[in-house]
Amino acid sequence: MDLGLDGRVCVVTGASSGIGLATARRLSVEGAGVLLVARHVDALDLAAASCGPGRVATLSLDMTGADVGERALEAARAELGEPWALVNNAGTMDVVALADLVDRDWNDQWDLNVMASMRMMRSFAPAMARGGGGRIVNVSSSSGKRSSGNNAAYSVAKTAQLALSRAYADGYAAEGVLVNALAPGMTDTPLWHAEGGLGDQVAAARGVPREQALSDARAKIPLGRFGTEDEIAAVATFLCSEDAAFVTGAVWSVDGGSVPTVI
Repeated sequence: MDLGLDGRVCVVTGASSGIGLATARRLSVEGAGVLLVARHVDALDLAAASCGPGRVATLSLDMTGADVGERALEAARAELGEPWALVNNAGTMDVVALADLVDRDWNDQWDLNVMASMRMMRSFAPAMARGGGGRIVNVSSSSGKRSSGNNAAYSVAKTAQLALSRAYADGYAAEGVLVNALAPGMTDTPLWHAEGGLGDQVAAARGVPREQALSDARAKIPLGRFGTEDEIAAVATFLCSEDAAFVTGAVWSVDGGSVPTVI
Protein backbone atom coordinates (compact mmCIF):
# COMPACT_ATOMS: atom_id res chain seq x y z
CA MET A 1 0.00 0.00 0.00
CA ASP A 2 1.37 3.41 -1.00
CA LEU A 3 0.80 5.84 1.86
CA GLY A 4 1.92 8.85 -0.15
CA LEU A 5 4.90 9.56 2.10
CA ASP A 6 7.67 9.10 -0.46
CA GLY A 7 9.71 12.31 -0.54
CA ARG A 8 7.86 13.85 2.40
CA VAL A 9 9.74 15.26 5.40
CA CYS A 10 8.73 14.01 8.84
CA VAL A 11 9.97 14.96 12.31
CA VAL A 12 9.75 12.52 15.23
CA THR A 13 10.58 13.44 18.83
CA GLY A 14 11.58 10.88 21.42
CA ALA A 15 13.01 9.03 18.44
CA SER A 16 16.02 7.26 19.94
CA SER A 17 14.06 4.25 21.19
CA GLY A 18 10.63 2.71 21.66
CA ILE A 19 7.59 3.97 19.81
CA GLY A 20 9.44 6.99 18.43
CA LEU A 21 12.18 4.92 16.83
CA ALA A 22 9.68 2.39 15.47
CA THR A 23 7.73 5.26 13.90
CA ALA A 24 10.86 6.81 12.40
CA ARG A 25 11.78 3.46 10.86
CA ARG A 26 8.34 2.99 9.33
CA LEU A 27 8.32 6.49 7.89
CA SER A 28 11.76 5.91 6.42
CA VAL A 29 10.64 2.63 4.83
CA GLU A 30 7.78 4.58 3.22
CA GLY A 31 10.35 6.85 1.57
CA ALA A 32 10.05 9.85 3.87
CA GLY A 33 13.01 11.90 4.99
CA VAL A 34 13.03 11.71 8.78
CA LEU A 35 14.52 14.01 11.42
CA LEU A 36 15.02 12.06 14.64
CA VAL A 37 14.92 14.26 17.74
CA ALA A 38 16.04 13.13 21.20
CA ARG A 39 18.42 14.15 23.96
CA HIS A 40 21.38 11.81 23.70
CA VAL A 41 23.68 11.99 20.68
CA ASP A 42 25.02 8.43 20.93
CA ALA A 43 21.55 6.92 21.11
CA LEU A 44 20.42 9.11 18.22
CA ASP A 45 23.31 7.97 16.05
CA LEU A 46 22.46 4.32 16.68
CA ALA A 47 18.78 4.98 16.01
CA ALA A 48 19.52 6.77 12.74
CA ALA A 49 21.75 3.92 11.58
CA SER A 50 18.92 1.46 12.21
CA CYS A 51 16.57 3.39 9.91
CA GLY A 52 18.29 2.10 6.79
CA PRO A 53 19.68 3.89 3.76
CA GLY A 54 17.01 6.58 3.40
CA ARG A 55 17.28 10.29 4.13
CA VAL A 56 17.73 10.50 7.89
CA ALA A 57 19.00 13.35 10.07
CA THR A 58 19.29 13.81 13.82
CA LEU A 59 18.91 16.64 16.30
CA SER A 60 19.96 16.46 19.95
CA LEU A 61 17.48 18.53 21.88
CA ASP A 62 16.11 18.89 25.40
CA MET A 63 12.38 19.02 24.70
CA THR A 64 11.67 21.21 27.72
CA GLY A 65 13.52 24.19 26.25
CA ALA A 66 11.52 27.26 25.29
CA ASP A 67 12.88 27.30 21.73
CA VAL A 68 12.41 23.62 20.80
CA GLY A 69 9.90 24.35 18.05
CA GLU A 70 12.04 26.91 16.27
CA ARG A 71 15.17 24.77 16.54
CA ALA A 72 13.51 21.61 15.27
CA LEU A 73 11.85 23.42 12.38
CA GLU A 74 15.12 25.07 11.40
CA ALA A 75 16.96 21.73 11.53
CA ALA A 76 14.32 19.96 9.46
CA ARG A 77 14.48 22.64 6.77
CA ALA A 78 18.27 22.72 6.73
CA GLU A 79 18.75 18.94 6.62
CA LEU A 80 15.73 17.66 4.69
CA GLY A 81 13.31 20.35 3.53
CA GLU A 82 9.88 21.66 4.48
CA PRO A 83 8.18 19.36 6.99
CA TRP A 84 5.00 17.49 6.13
CA ALA A 85 4.50 15.58 9.39
CA LEU A 86 5.35 15.99 13.06
CA VAL A 87 5.10 13.18 15.61
CA ASN A 88 5.30 14.48 19.18
CA ASN A 89 6.38 11.36 21.03
CA ALA A 90 8.82 12.53 23.72
CA GLY A 91 7.72 11.47 27.18
CA THR A 92 8.54 9.33 30.18
CA MET A 93 7.29 8.53 33.66
CA ASP A 94 8.12 6.79 36.91
CA VAL A 95 5.76 5.04 39.31
CA VAL A 96 4.95 7.52 42.08
CA ALA A 97 2.01 7.29 44.47
CA LEU A 98 -0.41 10.22 44.43
CA ALA A 99 0.47 11.24 47.99
CA ASP A 100 4.18 11.25 47.13
CA LEU A 101 4.00 13.54 44.09
CA VAL A 102 5.65 16.92 44.66
CA ASP A 103 5.42 20.14 42.66
CA ARG A 104 8.45 19.25 40.57
CA ASP A 105 6.80 15.98 39.46
CA TRP A 106 3.72 17.84 38.27
CA ASN A 107 5.74 20.57 36.58
CA ASP A 108 8.10 18.13 34.84
CA GLN A 109 5.24 16.15 33.33
CA TRP A 110 3.46 19.31 32.23
CA ASP A 111 6.60 20.71 30.60
CA LEU A 112 7.41 17.51 28.70
CA ASN A 113 3.94 16.45 27.59
CA VAL A 114 2.02 19.70 27.20
CA MET A 115 4.41 22.61 26.80
CA ALA A 116 6.84 20.73 24.55
CA SER A 117 4.02 19.54 22.28
CA MET A 118 2.52 23.02 22.20
CA ARG A 119 5.85 24.67 21.37
CA MET A 120 6.47 22.20 18.56
CA MET A 121 3.00 22.71 17.11
CA ARG A 122 3.20 26.47 17.54
CA SER A 123 6.17 26.44 15.16
CA PHE A 124 5.25 23.59 12.83
CA ALA A 125 1.51 24.12 12.28
CA PRO A 126 1.82 27.61 10.71
CA ALA A 127 4.72 26.42 8.56
CA MET A 128 2.68 23.46 7.36
CA ALA A 129 -0.28 25.71 6.67
CA ARG A 130 1.86 28.00 4.53
CA GLY A 131 3.06 24.92 2.64
CA GLY A 132 -0.46 23.74 1.86
CA GLY A 133 -1.04 21.30 4.72
CA GLY A 134 0.48 18.57 6.82
CA ARG A 135 -0.01 16.09 9.61
CA ILE A 136 0.61 16.25 13.36
CA VAL A 137 0.37 13.22 15.64
CA ASN A 138 0.60 13.63 19.41
CA VAL A 139 1.46 10.40 21.20
CA SER A 140 -0.53 10.60 24.43
CA SER A 141 -1.48 7.55 26.51
CA SER A 142 -4.40 5.40 27.55
CA SER A 143 -3.82 6.85 31.00
CA GLY A 144 -4.79 10.21 29.53
CA LYS A 145 -8.26 8.72 29.05
CA ARG A 146 -8.34 6.78 32.32
CA SER A 147 -5.68 7.28 34.98
CA SER A 148 -3.69 4.12 35.67
CA GLY A 149 -2.81 5.18 39.21
CA ASN A 150 0.90 4.74 38.57
CA ASN A 151 1.53 8.47 38.26
CA ALA A 152 -1.32 10.97 38.42
CA ALA A 153 0.89 13.83 37.20
CA TYR A 154 1.62 11.88 34.01
CA SER A 155 -2.06 11.05 33.50
CA VAL A 156 -3.19 14.65 33.99
CA ALA A 157 -0.56 15.91 31.55
CA LYS A 158 -1.54 13.28 28.99
CA THR A 159 -5.20 14.28 29.31
CA ALA A 160 -4.21 17.89 28.71
CA GLN A 161 -2.23 16.78 25.66
CA LEU A 162 -5.44 15.34 24.21
CA ALA A 163 -7.23 18.66 24.72
CA LEU A 164 -4.27 20.47 23.15
CA SER A 165 -4.48 18.19 20.12
CA ARG A 166 -8.16 19.01 19.69
CA ALA A 167 -7.48 22.74 19.98
CA TYR A 168 -4.87 22.63 17.22
CA ALA A 169 -7.04 20.33 15.11
CA ASP A 170 -9.85 22.89 15.23
CA GLY A 171 -7.50 25.80 14.71
CA TYR A 172 -5.77 24.45 11.59
CA ALA A 173 -8.29 22.16 9.88
CA ALA A 174 -9.28 24.82 7.37
CA GLU A 175 -5.63 25.18 6.36
CA GLY A 176 -5.12 21.48 5.73
CA VAL A 177 -3.08 20.71 8.84
CA LEU A 178 -4.63 17.60 10.37
CA VAL A 179 -3.94 16.97 14.05
CA ASN A 180 -4.67 13.70 15.82
CA ALA A 181 -3.59 11.92 18.98
CA LEU A 182 -2.67 8.36 19.84
CA ALA A 183 -3.53 6.76 23.17
CA PRO A 184 -1.27 3.70 23.43
CA GLY A 185 -1.74 1.28 26.28
CA MET A 186 0.99 -0.79 27.89
CA THR A 187 3.62 -1.47 25.25
CA ASP A 188 6.71 -3.66 25.03
CA THR A 189 9.25 -0.84 25.14
CA PRO A 190 12.36 -0.13 27.25
CA LEU A 191 10.17 2.14 29.42
CA TRP A 192 8.46 -0.99 30.73
CA HIS A 193 11.07 -3.70 30.35
CA ALA A 194 14.47 -2.08 30.94
CA GLU A 195 16.19 -2.66 34.27
CA GLY A 196 14.64 -0.20 36.70
CA GLY A 197 11.77 0.47 34.29
CA LEU A 198 8.06 0.47 34.99
CA GLY A 199 7.94 -3.31 35.35
CA ASP A 200 10.43 -3.18 38.21
CA GLN A 201 8.83 -0.09 39.70
CA VAL A 202 5.31 -1.53 39.73
CA ALA A 203 6.65 -4.73 41.28
CA ALA A 204 8.42 -2.77 44.01
CA ALA A 205 5.37 -0.63 44.73
CA ARG A 206 3.17 -3.72 45.09
CA GLY A 207 5.74 -5.86 46.84
CA VAL A 208 5.53 -8.68 44.28
CA PRO A 209 8.02 -10.29 41.88
CA ARG A 210 8.58 -8.52 38.58
CA GLU A 211 7.10 -11.30 36.47
CA GLN A 212 3.96 -11.34 38.59
CA ALA A 213 3.57 -7.58 38.19
CA LEU A 214 3.89 -7.91 34.40
CA SER A 215 1.53 -10.90 34.30
CA ASP A 216 -1.07 -9.00 36.32
CA ALA A 217 -0.73 -6.02 33.97
CA ARG A 218 -1.27 -8.23 30.92
CA ALA A 219 -4.34 -9.77 32.56
CA LYS A 220 -6.03 -6.35 32.59
CA ILE A 221 -5.79 -6.08 28.79
CA PRO A 222 -8.64 -7.77 26.87
CA LEU A 223 -6.20 -8.95 24.19
CA GLY A 224 -4.08 -10.52 26.91
CA ARG A 225 -0.73 -8.96 26.05
CA PHE A 226 1.22 -5.73 25.77
CA GLY A 227 1.25 -3.96 22.43
CA THR A 228 4.39 -3.79 20.33
CA GLU A 229 6.28 -0.70 19.26
CA ASP A 230 5.53 -1.49 15.62
CA GLU A 231 1.79 -1.78 16.27
CA ILE A 232 1.71 1.72 17.71
CA ALA A 233 4.02 3.02 14.97
CA ALA A 234 1.77 1.58 12.27
CA VAL A 235 -1.13 3.75 13.42
CA ALA A 236 1.09 6.81 13.78
CA THR A 237 2.41 6.29 10.25
CA PHE A 238 -1.10 5.98 8.87
CA LEU A 239 -2.07 9.27 10.53
CA CYS A 240 0.93 10.91 8.84
CA SER A 241 -0.16 9.63 5.44
CA GLU A 242 -2.28 10.82 2.55
CA ASP A 243 -4.75 8.04 3.40
CA ALA A 244 -5.67 9.90 6.61
CA ALA A 245 -6.91 12.91 4.64
CA PHE A 246 -10.34 12.94 6.34
CA VAL A 247 -9.14 12.38 9.90
CA THR A 248 -8.54 15.23 12.33
CA GLY A 249 -9.29 15.96 15.98
CA ALA A 250 -9.45 12.25 16.82
CA VAL A 251 -7.91 10.17 19.59
CA TRP A 252 -6.87 6.74 18.36
CA SER A 253 -6.80 4.13 21.13
CA VAL A 254 -4.11 1.51 20.52
CA ASP A 255 -4.40 -0.28 23.85
CA GLY A 256 -5.68 -3.79 23.24
CA GLY A 257 -9.08 -2.73 24.56
CA SER A 258 -7.82 -1.81 28.02
CA VAL A 259 -9.77 1.46 28.35
CA PRO A 260 -13.47 0.46 28.44
CA THR A 261 -14.97 3.39 26.56
CA VAL A 262 -16.45 3.75 23.10
CA ILE A 263 -14.89 7.16 22.37
